[in-house]
Formats: sequence, structure tokens, C-alpha cells
Amino acid sequence: MAASTLSEADLRDLVEKVVRRTLGEPQADQPTAAVAAVAAPAASTPAPSQGVVALGADHGGFALKENLKAYLTELGYSVRDCGTHSTEAVDYPDLAYAVARLVASGEAWRGIVVDGAGIGSSMAANKVPGARAALCYDYSSAVNSREHNDANVLTLGAGLIGPALARTIAQTWLTTAYAGGRHQRRIDKITEIERRFLKNGA
Repeated sequence: MAASTLSEADLRDLVEKVVRRTLGEPQADQPTAAVAAVAAPAASTPAPSQGVVALGADHGGFALKENLKAYLTELGYSVRDCGTHSTEAVDYPDLAYAVARLVASGEAWRGIVVDGAGIGSSMAANKVPGARAALCYDYSSAVNSREHNDANVLTLGAGLIGPALARTIAQTWLTTAYAGGRHQRRIDKITEIERRFLKNGA
């Protein structure tokens, strides 16, 4: 999928269209192509695959993962399903790692992980260099994690939120741009902390 850059006006139009779609209001066109073309975070290295969302969940998040997979596909995203594929018990760190690795390597543009509370998956994903995972539980936390923290992995707690709210959070998170500016200095400091603990300072 070819990358493109949206102007501020285009982004506003895109968000408006997606909100109308979410609310079930009629619209002249669908936002699928535009949604998939939202620019990648400025600080991402290497350049990630535009519109590809890595999606994973443990057994507690399986049902919500399947719900989100259908929704993201409907919005025009290309979903990389990292599992799990049933309600049989699995360990959330394995799924969080699989998603975070794809994002950090640039094979996916963003990642979403679902477990019971979203906390453990966030901890595990943040151990992967280059991943910035944020547990979000409402509209405001989704916006803040993107605008201020340039989060590239979203974690959700299936036991804490329902499918409708999860869809709203995911859609908001995926379409909110990183604000840059003064926030970049802080992101750089997060990266520097990470670098200090990498083997051989790599």
C-alpha cells in the first residue's frame, strides 16, 4: 500500500467521515482508502508498512480481537492477526511480543493487543525496543497517547470495556496524529532510556 501524506484539512475530513460511519450516518463516500493512508509517526524507523495493523490477544481478549479485526478490515486497514485463535488458555506476553515485534521492525504500522485488563500486555510490549505501548480505556486516553506520546501499540482490557467502546478507542487512536513539537524531546528521552539498557548500547 503506497504511503501518502494528509493535510490537516484532509485529516479533519477523514475523522469526520469515520465518526459519521461509526454513528451510522449516511455519507457520500467511504473512508477506507484515506484511513489506510494516514501518515506514519514521524519518529518511526524503519518506515512502517502503511495501513497494516498487527492485532493480537490472549484467550481473555480473543472475542474482542475478532470483533476488532472485522471492524478494522471494514475501515480499510490490512490486519496481521498474531493470534490467539481460540479461547484456549495462552500467555499474554507471547502475543504482546508478537505484535510489538512487527511494529518495531516496521512490518506493521501500528499494533493492538487485547487481554483481560490490558496492563500485562502493555508491560510486555514495552520491553520490545522501538515499541511504545499505551493502555487506553476511553477517548481522551486514546488521543493523549497518540498526540503526546506517539504510541505505536495500543493495549485494551476486554474485561474492562465492551466492544462498542473498544471500537471507538481503536478508531480514535488509529486516526489521531502525533503532535510533535515539544513532545518530541520527551519521546527522545524515552528512547534514550531504552538505549541505555540495550545490550552493548545498541
